[in-house]
Amino acid sequence: MIVRVVCVGRPGRLLGPGIREYEERAARYWKLEMDEVSPGRGGTGPAGASAVMEDEAKGILRKVGEEATVVALTRSAKGMTSAGLARYLERRTVASAPEVAFVVGGAHGLAPSVLERAQRSLSLSPMTLPHDLARLVLVEQLFRAGTILRGEPYHKGRP
Repeated sequence: MIVRVVCVGRPGRLLGPGIREYEERAARYWKLEMDEVSPGRGGTGPAGASAVMEDEAKGILRKVGEEATVVALTRSAKGMTSAGLARYLERRTVASAPEVAFVVGGAHGLAPSVLERAQRSLSLSPMTLPHDLARLVLVEQLFRAGTILRGEPYHKGRP
């Protein structure tokens, strides 16, 4: 099963090295594919934000396979424990899902068209996170999920 992470924008200087480190670590456990989409363009105000999100949505939806299970990262969704994420990915693998695609939006969040395409929404925090920080947390959790499923000592919480 492919685990795809689709993000708006490239990592910045501050968190880029940490993101790359955890992407490499997570790739030991998953067929990990990272896709970056250019930030959208639009005007100012609410109409401009909608235009930006829809512009980003076109790029996001092009990166996601037709048979992919899409997980939209939004702060309004329900959270999941690390062990819960590991079990979720294990269930998708056992069900022979070809791909699980986690989607991290840009500054304005995800467009309704992306949320409609998603089979599941996931919150990494009830707080608003910058997309680089959300990406770092996500790839670290993908690495952690792999260690949990293999019974490796990285995860100190309950399995």
